[in-house]
Amino acid sequence: MAWLPPVQHDFPKCWGVSRWAGSIVLRAWGWDIEGELPATSKAVLIAAPHTSNWDFWFALLAGWTYGVSIQWLGKDALFQGPLGPLLKLLGGISVDRSRNQGLVTAVVERFESEPRLLLMVPAEGTRAYRDYWKSGFYHMAHDAGVPIILGFLDYRRKRAGFGPAFVPSGDLSQDMDRIRAFYTGISGKHPDQSSRIRLKGEDGVDEARGV
Repeated sequence: MAWLPPVQHDFPKCWGVSRWAGSIVLRAWGWDIEGELPATSKAVLIAAPHTSNWDFWFALLAGWTYGVSIQWLGKDALFQGPLGPLLKLLGGISVDRSRNQGLVTAVVERFESEPRLLLMVPAEGTRAYRDYWKSGFYHMAHDAGVPIILGFLDYRRKRAGFGPAFVPSGDLSQDMDRIRAFYTGISGKHPDQSSRIRLKGEDGVDEARGV
């Protein structure tokens, strides 16, 4: 899928400075890091709960603190303005959302071609409440044969970090039960906007394989 362009950044080379900066900024906001980053060079990172614009920045800072560069998908329009180069430097990958039917396939191809890729996906898909999570994160990991890492931001305790990782088995309900069990008790900035942790496929509802 040529419409998902190659990564155009090398960020950052000086991880010592980035770890220091990430830790300092998080602590200035009263946040601590929790959990261990699983030893894998490729994974889909769930970013949840997602109820605030602040989630993106805290997640990136947490990644820096752990010494990893987190990449993420964004609408191509975001990268067309003056902030485009900065967003790419921060791990952004521009995508054409009007063609989301092929996004999972494009991401799988990216996993196959890149030596390292930690792709952050907000499974809820929006900051507002939804009855279902978007299933793209699951299909990306399953089709690419890479682990899903359970990343979290717990605003109640002000803890950010990584939970366990697992390679999806293809048993959707069983895998989602593991995910639900982990996120129980983790609170977003606006708890009333946290979506139900369930995929349409668990209820036999067909869903386009987009993010």
